[in-house]
Amino acid sequence: MAYELTETKKAGIGLIGFGLFFTFLAIVLFFDRGLLALGNIFSLAGVAILLGWRSTWALFTDRANYKGTASFLLGLFFIFVRWPIIGIILEIYGFVVLFSGFWSSIKMFLYHIPVVGWVIQFICPP
Repeated sequence: MAYELTETKKAGIGLIGFGLFFTFLAIVLFFDRGLLALGNIFSLAGVAILLGWRSTWALFTDRANYKGTASFLLGLFFIFVRWPIIGIILEIYGFVVLFSGFWSSIKMFLYHIPVVGWVIQFICPP
């Protein structure tokens, strides 16, 4: 495998997974604010552990990513002031803009997972 997964990176991936799970659960339970906030905390902590603190700071403060950072933080604000639908839409947009440079790396990582990789190669070949 081209990517080395240390224990720290595994913990980061696990936290991101918990964040996605809690966010999905919050959406299923009619945009529960507490679960959305918990999902955001887990996701942000997972990204920070996976990438490292300096890389995460550089990602969020890079001049090219200001639009994604602003929409993500504005989405967090809307979730905390009890407008969760607008907040989650803004967060998804901010997430896509912030991590648009990583899609090729994520795709190559997913190719190496046994079942998921076969499905992805069948749907969109490399």
